Amino acid sequence: MKVFLKEDVRTLGKIGDVVTVAEGYARNYLLPQKIAVEANTKNIKEFEHNKRIIQEKAVKVRDANKAAADSLSALTLTIRAKAGEEEKLFGSVTNMDIAEALKAEGHDIDRKKIHLEEPIKRLGSFTAEIRIHHDVTASVKINVIPE
Repeated sequence: MKVFLKEDVRTLGKIGDVVTVAEGYARNYLLPQKIAVEANTKNIKEFEHNKRIIQEKAVKVRDANKAAADSLSALTLTIRAKAGEEEKLFGSVTNMDIAEALKAEGHDIDRKKIHLEEPIKRLGSFTAEIRIHHDVTASVKINVIPE
C-alpha cells in the first residue's frame, strides 16, 4: 500500500515522502495514528496543496527542538547519591534519575529519550545524550556528588 507521510518516521522517511508499506502496518498503525494518509488520487491533490504547510510545520518543530537542545546543553545537573568507599555509589544513577532532575529544573523530558552508555556507578562528572527529535540531540553534563 502506498501512503504519504504526514510526520517524520525514522524507519520509513520524512514528511511528504510517498512510501510503500504493508497493508496491515498502514491500516493498524500509520492511518489511525494520523502519521500517514493513503496515496489515492483525491489524497494526492489534497496532499500537494497541504505539502507546503506541512513542511513549514516541520521547520518550526525542528527550530523549537534546536532551541530546547541549546538550553539543555547549557545545563549542568547535580545529583546527590549515597556513596561508599572509593567513590562507588550504593546503586546507580539511571536515566530515570536524570529525568527527575531535569523535571526539577523545569524541563519535562521522557526518560526514554535520555541515553546513557551505562548506568552511572561512581561519583564524578558524566555526560548524557538526550534525543529530543530524531535529528536533534543535546548533551547534558551531570555531576554526581555524595549525600
